[in-house]
Amino acid sequence: MNERIFLSSPHMSDEGYEMQFVKEAFDTNWIAPLGENVNEFEKELALKVGSKAAAALSSGTGAIHLALRAAGVNEGDIVFCPTLTFSATANPIIYQNAIPVFIDSNEETWNMCPLALEEAFEKYPEVKAVIVVHLYGLSADMDKIMDICKKNDVVVIEDAAESLGGFYKGQHTGTLGDYGIFSFNGNKIITTSGGGMLVSNNDEKVSKVRFWATQSRDQARHYQHSELGFNYRMSNVVAGIGRGQLKVLDQRVAKKKYIFEFYKKELGYLDGIEFMPVNEWDAPNYWLSTMTLTGKVRPIDIMEALEKENIESRPVWKPMHMQPFFENYGFVGTGVSKKLFENGVCLPSDTKMTDEDLKRVVKNIKGLWLE
Repeated sequence: MNERIFLSSPHMSDEGYEMQFVKEAFDTNWIAPLGENVNEFEKELALKVGSKAAAALSSGTGAIHLALRAAGVNEGDIVFCPTLTFSATANPIIYQNAIPVFIDSNEETWNMCPLALEEAFEKYPEVKAVIVVHLYGLSADMDKIMDICKKNDVVVIEDAAESLGGFYKGQHTGTLGDYGIFSFNGNKIITTSGGGMLVSNNDEKVSKVRFWATQSRDQARHYQHSELGFNYRMSNVVAGIGRGQLKVLDQRVAKKKYIFEFYKKELGYLDGIEFMPVNEWDAPNYWLSTMTLTGKVRPIDIMEALEKENIESRPVWKPMHMQPFFENYGFVGTGVSKKLFENGVCLPSDTKMTDEDLKRVVKNIKGLWLE
């Protein structure tokens, strides 16, 4: 059996940065609950992306949840959310007993369609917040989206779980809205094994998020809680891994871009293939190299052919409004997201891949056009 090629797996630094910080946590016996690594990881990531403050949390999902709370989203409130995303974007809306309304994509960005967003505001004027996703590392059209949201006076939460290290018009994704969230899950561009971060220029709100995330423990000699709390804080060991990973973020972005350009050069001329759109104002992190197929070769053909050779790939996200749990909630759009789901495939984009690995992937895909 050929050696497994993964879609996107953890990639620790060659320099061993992560172990230096983890060892420090062990040497000082400060592995939990918080500690210097947590404090420094927050400062270092905030500095990296250009945000005033950050809160290190146990997951990106938890970060979205607390961003919604910080935005004042409560029971019965409406929250607009892209339909083409992973369920972790939408689930926290339900945690708050709020009501998601799903917004379609456009073909120009694969992200939230500004025209559909405007239509949604006309249909649902009482909206508390808008969640924007930067899918596969591609930036949404933030100027248009922010203008619409400001006009309607709603809070914007950027789900930048997939886009850390990417830019929109020179500004880090995750820093254009009121709140931004990042994920450090095992498949992300950098990983802490599991974890997330909330960033904002509102120091007071970030402090409140930290408070909620540590069980809302009041400042008192005894254990006292005046608000509902959550066990969402990142551990000092995990944060040590994150500090080391942050040092190689730029290297990882460069490799992801190299992988995307390799595929585009080798496969882009084949009949029916179109790669994910990169706009002139967008500097993606190319988290996953993704393409659509409209000819005789279908996504399932590619996925099955690669799997036979021990190569991992996967479909584009299935839209939320098509998911059994969410299908009864509102949807605004023309079906672009459904089309992307039906025609899309994510190619192996692991930063440990060699040129030989890339050639192996390409060879197996090209073979389908020769049959």
